[in-house]
Amino acid sequence: MSSPKIDVAIIGAGPYGLSIAAHLSARKVSYRIFGTPMSSWRTHMLWRTLLKSDGFASNLYDPGSTFTLADYCREQSIPYADLGLPVSIATFAAYGVEFQKRFVPELEQTDVTHVERTPNGFELTTANGDTLLAKSVVVAAGITHFGYIPPVFADVPQELVTHSSQYRDVDPFRGRSVGVIGAGASAVDMAALLYESGAQVQLVARRDAIAFHEPSVEPRPLSQRLRAPRSGLGLGWRSRICSDAPLVFHALPEKLRLRAVKRHLGPAPGWFARDRFNGNVTTHMSTRLKGVSVQGNEIAVTFTGADGSDKELRLDHVIAATGYKVSLQRLGFLSSELRQQIAAIEDTPILSRNFESSVRGLYLVGLASANSFGPLCRFAYGAGFTSKRLSRHLAASS
Repeated sequence: MSSPKIDVAIIGAGPYGLSIAAHLSARKVSYRIFGTPMSSWRTHMLWRTLLKSDGFASNLYDPGSTFTLADYCREQSIPYADLGLPVSIATFAAYGVEFQKRFVPELEQTDVTHVERTPNGFELTTANGDTLLAKSVVVAAGITHFGYIPPVFADVPQELVTHSSQYRDVDPFRGRSVGVIGAGASAVDMAALLYESGAQVQLVARRDAIAFHEPSVEPRPLSQRLRAPRSGLGLGWRSRICSDAPLVFHALPEKLRLRAVKRHLGPAPGWFARDRFNGNVTTHMSTRLKGVSVQGNEIAVTFTGADGSDKELRLDHVIAATGYKVSLQRLGFLSSELRQQIAAIEDTPILSRNFESSVRGLYLVGLASANSFGPLCRFAYGAGFTSKRLSRHLAASS
């Protein structure tokens, strides 16, 4: 087979893929990038909701940081503040699309459907039927492949149970009884919007309470800033270290890294969702799901409540707002042979300090890299570190 025609192929056009492409372009590395710009944000998130991250932590990254969210909002006359003024999903998505137009105009808006390893790199096939050869592949596929639905719902048809990422709006549920599973931002936003849209909604969660974030306020007294410094991931030294030192996190023992990613920055809705949710949505907290059954056109959910008694909800539909769980086996565009060759722990890739998997030339970023680099990579804020480090490495390897 002939030598690869390009140095790098990027799969995905969200904050990570676009930021990496912008950096590679500045470094004169030949690449092609595939995907719909900001697809996850535009089609897999509720449109009438807000980001939890503050404005200063909600950017895409060009090499000179010349086009931030603040710049975009100023150009569009959209109210903006680094802290304390929530950013809408719609604004962030539109900003990402404009970033793409300015810094990654060569984006090919088609999906990569198959990636195969070759002696000289990789062969990729697109939904258009085109094929190309690349020395390296960067998988920046985002979160939509990894929507997690609890196993108790495994045998329930999709007509009755779905994941929260499948919805941009909830108007089709008007007048229907809907159960929302979860206690994080997606669950609370989903439940509040369902209520406002005229659905009969009930939220079921393992946690004993909804842990709403508090609004960001500055300036703070020096004593508070020393005890709990601010970072792109929030307040506290743990978040600050995860934000500023992902390579230190990478050097930690594996068990410690996995535990930190699971436990740090757990489910927590934004403060701005409190008034829309409290007093409007019926909640069942401190529960343990026991089973589900399909009864005609309804789904019956049985759980043990906080008082130890069993309860049953009869619902028209259940929405699992239960987050995302990385699984290499769900990246179906990678050939089965390639997926099996990637060294993994708990079906998540083991990555080098340069985001490279055990398959030489194959890199995974974003949520898929969180177990290696920490909670930073669960958020768009992590695209800054990732794009700088990976582009420097790929330029040196090209």
